[in-house]
Amino acid sequence: MKKRWIAMLTAATLMATSFTACGSSSGKTEYKVGVIQLVQHEALDAATQGFEDALKDKLGDSVEIEVQNAAGDSATCATIANTFASKNVDLIMANATASLQAAVASTGTIPILGTSVTDYATALEMDDWEGTTGINVSGTSDLAPLDQQADMLEELFPADSYSKVGIIYCTAEPNSKYQADNISEYLEDKGYTVTEYTFSDSNDIASVTQTACDNSDVLYIPTDNTAASCTETINSVATAAAMPIVTGEAGICKGCGVATLSIDYYQLGYRTGEMAYEVLVNGADPAEMEVETAETVTKQYNAKICEQLGITIPADYEALEEE
Repeated sequence: MKKRWIAMLTAATLMATSFTACGSSSGKTEYKVGVIQLVQHEALDAATQGFEDALKDKLGDSVEIEVQNAAGDSATCATIANTFASKNVDLIMANATASLQAAVASTGTIPILGTSVTDYATALEMDDWEGTTGINVSGTSDLAPLDQQADMLEELFPADSYSKVGIIYCTAEPNSKYQADNISEYLEDKGYTVTEYTFSDSNDIASVTQTACDNSDVLYIPTDNTAASCTETINSVATAAAMPIVTGEAGICKGCGVATLSIDYYQLGYRTGEMAYEVLVNGADPAEMEVETAETVTKQYNAKICEQLGITIPADYEALEEE
């Protein structure tokens, strides 16, 4: 009996050692990750899916991912973030700027990775940006180069025929203003007159779009989550006015745009998931991790709207897939 007990004890010890070896350096074999998604629309949905797929590919059943959607409300983002912080999850993924800001306000210790955030310095109100946050935050940026977006707008709608550009965005999104301010400089250098038309929420987006159409030759919409959730409203106004719209990402372009210089949000989310693996398993410090941007951008166009407006697109643009 004594020999049998010793054998059982030895086997149990070996099994425990085996489980530890399969986990991280800290001996954990299960991770809890909370995801805050600001609102449901194509780009953010793709980023969240990519993030989940990356973690599942690398960790399988040893990671539990809880996704919560704030339905476009910043206060709800804060509630979700505080809940995740109280649960002491191992990592928070914040999808979109308001989600990132809520996560940062909720915890200074739990690792946070953002995605679909245009400019981290703007979102986190940081000066002297050098690529890392210095706090418990890193992630990926969805910014397609604004100078190249301005070049694309000029290619399709030259200033000698389309001199007035209207930029539409939501004032509740600081990264939308960041994009508007920066692309305005590029466009003005090209000879355009640029005017911003802003809305505070979805309630006044139709009237703001109408005003912009009445006073512009072409519109530009940055990667703005409120606009992305209201493309049907924007499109109904713009179509009636025969107004072309250039957009900052493919999801908005599918709903109301003519063309876009876009990134792949699924791949952006997937890369964020790979970064999460490095944090969870290999102990990477978000404070020292460079915020990453998409590796490639693609010129794309909405064939249906281009046909409606009689716009001919150059051969190097890819047609967006219709829903």
